[in-house]
Amino acid sequence: MPGTPDEVLAELSQEWRSPLQARLAAGVRKALGASLEELREYAAPLGDAGLFGPGSIAWSVHADLPAMLIGGLSALMYQTLHPLAMAGVAAHSRFREDPYGRLQRTARFIAGTTFGATPFAEQLIGEVKAVHDRVSGTAPDGRAYSANDPALLTFVHTTEVWSFLRSYQRYAPRPLLSGEKDRYLDEVARTAELLGAREVPRSVAAVRRYLRDVEAELVRTPEAAATVHFLLAPVGDTPLEVLGQQLLTAAAVELLPANVARRLGLSSRRLGAPGVRAAAGALARGLRWSVGPSAVAAIAAARVEAGMRSERGSALSTMEC
Repeated sequence: MPGTPDEVLAELSQEWRSPLQARLAAGVRKALGASLEELREYAAPLGDAGLFGPGSIAWSVHADLPAMLIGGLSALMYQTLHPLAMAGVAAHSRFREDPYGRLQRTARFIAGTTFGATPFAEQLIGEVKAVHDRVSGTAPDGRAYSANDPALLTFVHTTEVWSFLRSYQRYAPRPLLSGEKDRYLDEVARTAELLGAREVPRSVAAVRRYLRDVEAELVRTPEAAATVHFLLAPVGDTPLEVLGQQLLTAAAVELLPANVARRLGLSSRRLGAPGVRAAAGALARGLRWSVGPSAVAAIAAARVEAGMRSERGSALSTMEC
């Protein structure tokens, strides 16, 4: 493993993959906005472990690209059922005009708050809070909404990380143990609280209770139906990209809890679950093969380790004096 973030970046800039791997990796990184210049944001300051650090479960879960893609898409579908969340998206988001831009901003926030040094994580949280300050209005049902509503923030966070966790358990090479699942939910609650969420569930049992309690608030509005239809429509430029997206969306739908899929009118799409899981599992392995280990996680780990080496060197020098 290279010893510094700069060495990791230098290795990433070299063409070591096969032509097919390079083509697939370039397509994924283009969609996520993960250029080498953007990856430099994770290289400093040395020694800063960020909000979680290399030993966290959050680093393990969020470094697995296939699980994050499937879980993230499933979470977006889940979240359309909250009328206030959906009203804010419908009135203030340009995701239909710029779906890749929305994907890139979301990926940057999750990666930055997970793997970035503390100043970068705090910067991203500040940027999102500033956007939320401008998102408010009246939903079609007459209720006022605000993106800064702590209850709404808790709903979005919980459905998101629960979907990430369920996807990781299904498609990652090594699923988490029971205690690790609770630890993951406890760790990532910190990000939600920094955004303004309150009473964030921090264990598997707490999340299940929360989702049961909030189910009565979920409604498939016309805006929700239109958004899910958009999410299911392929936007790839090549047949390979379209096929990949179709597999991702099928896996995301199959990942939804049965009651949520039923409310969204997607129950029929969950038929053939074993086949969907097998195909999505093959896609996940293909993505890992083409993209390789998480570049962001590698740079972040080098950043932390380089700082620790520097501290150890300073301590030895002091002792010798």
